[in-house]
Amino acid sequence: MAIDDPVQPVQRADTDPAPTTEQRRSTWSALRPLALRMHFYAGLLIAPLLLVAAASGLLYSLSYQAEKFLYSHELQAPVGERVLPVGEQLEAAREAHPKGTVTAVWPSSEEGATTRVLMTTPEVEEGKSLAVFVDPYTARVRGELASYGSSGALPLRTWLDELHRDLHLGDVGRHYSELAASWLWVVALGGLLLWLGRRRSQRGGARGLLVPERGATGRRRTLSWHGSIGLWAVIGLVLLSATGLTWSRYAGENIGAVKDQLGGATPAVSAALTEGGGAGGEHEGHGGGGEHKGMLGMDVGIDNALAAASQAGVDGQLSVILPTEGTGYVVKETDTNFPVHLDSVAVDPANGLVIDEVRFADYPMLAKLTRFGIDAHMGVFLGLANQLALAALALALILMIVWGYRMWWLRRPTKERRTGVGRPMPRGAWRTVPVTALLPLTAITALAGWFVPLLGISLLVFLAVDGTLGLVSRARDRAA
Repeated sequence: MAIDDPVQPVQRADTDPAPTTEQRRSTWSALRPLALRMHFYAGLLIAPLLLVAAASGLLYSLSYQAEKFLYSHELQAPVGERVLPVGEQLEAAREAHPKGTVTAVWPSSEEGATTRVLMTTPEVEEGKSLAVFVDPYTARVRGELASYGSSGALPLRTWLDELHRDLHLGDVGRHYSELAASWLWVVALGGLLLWLGRRRSQRGGARGLLVPERGATGRRRTLSWHGSIGLWAVIGLVLLSATGLTWSRYAGENIGAVKDQLGGATPAVSAALTEGGGAGGEHEGHGGGGEHKGMLGMDVGIDNALAAASQAGVDGQLSVILPTEGTGYVVKETDTNFPVHLDSVAVDPANGLVIDEVRFADYPMLAKLTRFGIDAHMGVFLGLANQLALAALALALILMIVWGYRMWWLRRPTKERRTGVGRPMPRGAWRTVPVTALLPLTAITALAGWFVPLLGISLLVFLAVDGTLGLVSRARDRAA
């Protein structure tokens, strides 16, 4: 994502150079000036947003391990002789918070891990749950913390997640992260093309692409590091951009609509007990304290529901959503480490029979890929390895932005140059592009701008401002 390129013409930035025969020799030689100008301005104007996203993303990727240390008392318990029934642990949590409404239970899945009982209570803001941590060997409550999201983010990770997503500004702040994600893939792929095009005409082969240039100094050295690191990181950055957009307000809606049209919607188990009742995942998140009975006015209890799920092959790391009026238990596998275990079943609370099941193996391929991508973006797909990879990508992006601004600074104005910033490619670069390349490029740009609205809007604003500055500059030249 170079903000600048050392090989630039000496023409003024406010002139419109006429195309030459040399510029038209190849499609790339015609596209390169346009790519350079776009990369320059995108790096200069969007890089601050990317820097904030990368820095907050770096902290978020490290927060998983920080949570284990910071909340070790709540998350861990001394190993006892036997694990008590989950129902007994659930009642202990209810007794500690009688005004809370239990919505879900995460039974202890390994030795020394506590059971997490999730509640809606007046103590916790809407959209979050109160997580009550229960010792599975003694049924004693070890603590309570606010919890957010399907990954069970505790206060530290929740704060960093909100910083990364919206700068703690709510819906207004979400525009920053969507704008950053909208441009990240453009800047990353544009930088890749420029780096490959630059190195193609120089000696050094693959080594010159993959490894920073030895003995280089000044801007050449900075560019070498910027380009080489960018080449290693480009695939990860594009994937981060794509998966980040799935959560965005505007582009996310378009992505969801396309998924549905292609049959890639994620299936959900139906826990409805009556015809015409709620189906799929609509019951999730509704209040349920376990007091609701089945169709026969009975509730077999959470332990029998877990036993039925285990007989159906759903076990290990689990989340149990308690019944509400007209729905049964939903038992979900939540192990996102590869190979993932994400099967789910619904259990009738009246008789403990499985009434519906969804196997991850039966997910549409697009739904599987979406799940893998989102989990990888969150750092839960491959556990610690995933989190370290995210941290490395975030650090690489931070370094590339810093190097980009350094190159821009090294081309700052001098006594011989009065321009206020490092000089971009001159206007009019599009005139050198052959029509056979310009028309498809325009169509692809328009489609991308429509599908990713903040990208399209910001690009139009950039073009309008750039064009206005060009007109003003030419008017001054004529007046002079």
